[in-house]
Amino acid sequence: MAANDTIADMLTRIRNANLARHQTTEVPSTKMTRSIAKVLREEGFIGDFSEIEEGPKRNLVISLKYKGKNRRPIITALKRVSKPGLRVYSNRKELPRVLGGIGIAIISTSSGIMTDRDARRQGLGGEVLCYVW
Repeated sequence: MAANDTIADMLTRIRNANLARHQTTEVPSTKMTRSIAKVLREEGFIGDFSEIEEGPKRNLVISLKYKGKNRRPIITALKRVSKPGLRVYSNRKELPRVLGGIGIAIISTSSGIMTDRDARRQGLGGEVLCYVW
């Protein structure tokens, strides 16, 4: 499957694996998906991730986190904001706050992929990739 929107593909795979209570999920590895996985790990939404090679293809194996004995997923929702058909940009003054700061917005800035908090701290705007909460 050749998905044009690797980010939407990644979010969907994580969403589906979460619903099915899987321990891990695999997403195609690109610079972008690695950066997003790094932000999700730093923010505590996922456990860890590693890269595996299967011939020419490289995948990221992302381990998901659950809480409690009935294993409620830590990630409640993943929402793609900027799509290939409609890019969404935000300057540093208008960076979105997700659920009043409970969730995070992942922003692609000139200094790399980061959360809305980090972008605000560094005074950067950029493309709003997705919301996670």
